[in-house]
Amino acid sequence: MMAARAHPRFALRPFLPADVPLLAEIFRASVEELTGDDYSADQQEAWAALADDQAAFGARLAGALTVLGTLDGSPVGFGSLAGNERLDMLYVHPAAAGQGVGTMLVDALEKLAAARGSRRLTAEVSDSAQDFFRRRGFTPKQRNSVPLGNEWLANTTMEKPLAAKEGLQ
Repeated sequence: MMAARAHPRFALRPFLPADVPLLAEIFRASVEELTGDDYSADQQEAWAALADDQAAFGARLAGALTVLGTLDGSPVGFGSLAGNERLDMLYVHPAAAGQGVGTMLVDALEKLAAARGSRRLTAEVSDSAQDFFRRRGFTPKQRNSVPLGNEWLANTTMEKPLAAKEGLQ
């Protein structure tokens, strides 16, 4: 017998190479279903195509510190920290959007960046995600136009200061 739970169980786990196909699907679904108010269908298609080459997509995830957000053990989102201070990717499956997994991922990546000595976190934020990042203390720094395929996509570089790591001087 299945019982509905009032509070879904979210957890974090590290990225594994076997996750690439599923994360590519989460990426595509997020772009296709959550960005339509801000980007044209052609722009969304060019953006989603970044996951078409799974080897390159997997290499990008493996080259960063990538963590997965899971719901009852199944991945529903992911985020990655490139270098020590750039939030490279943050995508949540539309079915799990608005339930806290994105916040959990950003919080974890902020802690990891701070633990690595970073004093700030930056992100290239889509127009669709700006309010989410603003609510988490990020401020816009500059507008960008990014070429993808035959399209240009606008985004905004946003930044958040991080507390210095407490330690021995």
